[in-house]
Amino acid sequence: MKNQQNQTALNVFQWFVFLLANSIALPIVIGHVFGLSGEEISTLMQRTFFVVGLSSFIQGKLGHRFPIVDGPAGSWVSVFVILADISITQGQTGNQTLQTLEGGMIIAGLLLFMLGVTGLVQRLLFLFTPLVTGSFLFILAIQLSGVFIEGMIGESVSKFPVQLEVPIISFFVFFLVVFLSTKGKGWLKSYAVLIGIGIGWLLSLLMVGKGQGIQADSSMIKVPEIFAWGFPDWNAGIILTAIIFTFILISNTIAAVNAMSDVIPNEAVTPSKLNRGTWAGGISHILSSAFSTIGVVPLPVSAGFVQITKQFKVLPFLIACALLSIVSFFPAVVQSLAGLPVYVASAALMATIIQMVGISMQNIVKDTLDQRRLTILGVTLLIGIGLMSLPDGSFSGLPVLLQYILGNGLLVGTIIAIILEQVWKPS
Repeated sequence: MKNQQNQTALNVFQWFVFLLANSIALPIVIGHVFGLSGEEISTLMQRTFFVVGLSSFIQGKLGHRFPIVDGPAGSWVSVFVILADISITQGQTGNQTLQTLEGGMIIAGLLLFMLGVTGLVQRLLFLFTPLVTGSFLFILAIQLSGVFIEGMIGESVSKFPVQLEVPIISFFVFFLVVFLSTKGKGWLKSYAVLIGIGIGWLLSLLMVGKGQGIQADSSMIKVPEIFAWGFPDWNAGIILTAIIFTFILISNTIAAVNAMSDVIPNEAVTPSKLNRGTWAGGISHILSSAFSTIGVVPLPVSAGFVQITKQFKVLPFLIACALLSIVSFFPAVVQSLAGLPVYVASAALMATIIQMVGISMQNIVKDTLDQRRLTILGVTLLIGIGLMSLPDGSFSGLPVLLQYILGNGLLVGTIIAIILEQVWKPS
């Protein structure tokens, strides 16, 4: 009995660390993009922890009911970054831009909620074939690999020259997690991610030091602020972007749920799971807007984590989600948790993407790869990934809406795959 309790506690702790690792990097990136102060980044981190924990709990308990982490979406980050560039050329302040983004997340949230509650999302499922889902997961993996590699070398949160110790620690953690998850036995395999992060954090303290960290509020307890960036704002560009972006959010949910069902034994994807996951995703976006954070989505990378650790049970996941939301009320604890080096978190998460690439391949080959499907796959990947390699501001001369769309390779690639699958029917 005691051993079982100890195992449950370790499972909760590992889920907590995984939730933390997925929550910590992107708020810091966005903070630097918009020139937020140390205190503003600290409160953004606090609100992110709260929303990630609450949103993941809602999905795990009431939504799709899988142990899938909701986290800041890389696809939303690209919209944040593009809007930050546009705001500079149009003479807007950072806060005005962030208020517009709040408005966009509310629109997307309302659309998701309505599609899920009414069950209309089921009428869109024919668009998301295994080829579309597999292509989405593959492009997402490539996008995340760029973010995590950047984090692993220490460039995502700093403009200072790279410290040699940082990539050494990062790649050591990456290969350690990969080795333990493939060659490890028993608890070494089950807790590969936790072990990797723990050893990486210790090596970081010994070789790099504590780092700059973030500035914490002096209060003992602080409730996450509502509309910290100001009240939401709307314009035609963000409304149209949110409507189009909803297709990406639906494909994200479908991909995450399908990926997890492939990993957990005897779990099938049912229409009710997708309906619940969609309307719960709408609530998550409304929460993201209300608490002024990056939009959170079900992270398909969770399937890779579960495949490595064999953490199939939902209860430890739900406890960890609640714990993350609770600790967000304590600024001193938030500051301590924010001490987890971004490069260590990035390295551990990079290792879980390997499994996601495998899941994407499994989706792609579910149907025979004839000439038609190979062509669709090739066009999708070449254009989607190619757009991601372009420098920022490449489309600055185009209308704002086109900048939103073309600046997001994941969005363009998914739309291309959907259109070609529907227009080019098998002969």
